[in-house]
Amino acid sequence: MYRMKTTVLFLYGELLLCEANMVLKYTQDDGSNRGTYGKLICTNFKISFLGEEPALEDDELEFYNKIIGENDITLQCVDQLYGVYDERKKPLNGQLRKYPETMIIYCKDLRVFHFCLRYTKEEEVKRIVSGIVHQTQTPKLFKRLFLFSYATAVPSKTVMFDSINDWRQELERTKGNLKFKAVSSNENYNVSKKLPAYFVVPMSVPEEDLSEYEGRGIPIWCWSCHNGAALLKMSTLPKAQDDNALQTQKIFLEDMYKTLDNPPYEAMKVDVLSSSLPSLQEIQIAYTRFKQLFLIDNSTDFWDTDVKWFSLLESTNWLEIVRRCLRKAVEIIDLLEAENTNVLLIEENASDLCCVISCLVQVMMDAHCRTKLGFQSLIQKEWIMGGHAFLDRCNHLWQTDREEAPLFLLFLDCVWQLVQQYSLAFEFTETYLTVLSDSLYIPIFSTFFFNSPHQRDTTRYGGSLNTEGTKLSYLHVWDWSVQFGPEAQALLNNPLYAEKPKQVKSQKKPTQFKHQRQLSLPLTQTKPSPKRGFFKEETDQLIKNLLGKRISRLITSADELQNTSREFYESWHSKPADLHGILLPRLEGPEIKVWAQRYLRWIPEAQLPSGGTVATATKVWEVMEDVQGLQKQMDEKRNQSLSEEGAAAEAPFQRNPARLSALFPFAGLQRHSLKPVLPTSTWKDLEGEDLARRDDEYVDLGDV
Repeated sequence: MYRMKTTVLFLYGELLLCEANMVLKYTQDDGSNRGTYGKLICTNFKISFLGEEPALEDDELEFYNKIIGENDITLQCVDQLYGVYDERKKPLNGQLRKYPETMIIYCKDLRVFHFCLRYTKEEEVKRIVSGIVHQTQTPKLFKRLFLFSYATAVPSKTVMFDSINDWRQELERTKGNLKFKAVSSNENYNVSKKLPAYFVVPMSVPEEDLSEYEGRGIPIWCWSCHNGAALLKMSTLPKAQDDNALQTQKIFLEDMYKTLDNPPYEAMKVDVLSSSLPSLQEIQIAYTRFKQLFLIDNSTDFWDTDVKWFSLLESTNWLEIVRRCLRKAVEIIDLLEAENTNVLLIEENASDLCCVISCLVQVMMDAHCRTKLGFQSLIQKEWIMGGHAFLDRCNHLWQTDREEAPLFLLFLDCVWQLVQQYSLAFEFTETYLTVLSDSLYIPIFSTFFFNSPHQRDTTRYGGSLNTEGTKLSYLHVWDWSVQFGPEAQALLNNPLYAEKPKQVKSQKKPTQFKHQRQLSLPLTQTKPSPKRGFFKEETDQLIKNLLGKRISRLITSADELQNTSREFYESWHSKPADLHGILLPRLEGPEIKVWAQRYLRWIPEAQLPSGGTVATATKVWEVMEDVQGLQKQMDEKRNQSLSEEGAAAEAPFQRNPARLSALFPFAGLQRHSLKPVLPTSTWKDLEGEDLARRDDEYVDLGDV
């Protein structure tokens, strides 16, 4: 059974730009050129296909997004555009002399759409292809983002850290208010346009020093440990123009370090992240290679890559980068917890890798950050107010790819590793992380579409040379009711979350999950960390010229940190884990896995019918329903009615599990192709060859 979708509901401010009729949307999974006819439209917000959709069974759940449908692609979600000319695939960009028979859209959320234009009128083909190319492949002005057409105001329960009281409350929560203070010197962004209006610095730092180098060279507080040790970050000073300026900078930094390396502050270690972690370019290259493994055109392509899956996966280096970030966080936790030492993270702008590592440390050490509201507040504090350049790093304006780097996706991938290893310790699910990653590309929320708080607060709508324009209020992504109804929102919450008892701490061991070999690399020797990194030359010069011998003793190399933290790591894993205390990830070999739900959800061949986490969740909800039913019977006997809140808590998995797959809720049980005995493209190569002796082929993807 099918239902025909012939109309589309436009959002406020959404305008239709072009459309084409008689477009054939190919079925992705079989490569047989079968599909559905319909209309393809392009607006200033999204690309949408209106055609026949499979009708849902009565007991089948649809994970419905109110903003983005199954056949909708926001303009910011478009990754690559290709046209097919005489069975040859070519990129679509710039002015087109010839229009393709088929248009292929590769999305940043890993969906792939094939639209056949062979039966569409020539004028409509020109308009729709030219329109989509212009809207998704050419540089855009900042104020042309759909975000500014949809701006509105909405309250939030999440701590947004847009007031000085939010920072003071966080200091009080972490017991850091005895050594650190919240300052408002940048309230009007007079000190720095990269820093938030309010932030926290050591008590001993004079406020007049904050404006010396526009906030650079100032240790900024991230979080305080229960023992008093603190995690801080610092952006590097600007390059000195002459010897006098260099000497002035040296004295400034020495004085700043002295304030942190003396009582009442604990001993301090400095970690220059560019010397111990991959550069932004390396991260971008790794992710570009990695995502190509999941942008599958058809079933044949999927099975062709199956023969060399491990080689392809290892050559991307993405899982190794995830491992290195988690390992770095473990090393810092060792310093904070075991050695009672302050840690100062240094990066050029302190808004890229600093965000990744500082957040991972807090997620692992602070149980509050493993709750839904706590995790959202953490992202607000470290990423949004911390000035991560989402606009540039996500390349939302398509202006240049030199600044693009998936730092936030890297962070979410690291958190997913923790969630799948210690699921009981998190109030949210992997589905929550997946929809959060998708929200990066929905331009009705301001959360991930600015480079700094200053840019957000000073952007005006309208105006002229003589008028300032109207200040805008924006939607934020944390109001999940904008995207999902109550039943879908229930999938974002973990029903097995072990909430912290008020008095007695839980000492239960975490559930040991069997790793999926096909989603992780075999146990191999860990690659040594390269010494080079982003801004390495500038960092070396900073240490040599500014820190000097007296301060260089505070610098600890990555190798030394790794060796000293090994004993701490092994000791922690030898004991039962406290789900409300510190959590350290297992880093060995296949423990670091592919985030299957995000990367494989659109590939039918990768689905496991009635299996995976959905099978466990179904059983859990069944038990919860039984308990609620018994409670209801007891209440009825006592002439008590079930509260509205209890009645509304319908289990989202109350469906026929036979129709669910391991990639639920993003993909139901779909028809998928049978796996060939051998990939068709390799038959000729294998003639006369001893298959038993053939090794897994190593393939270098090169510069994809």
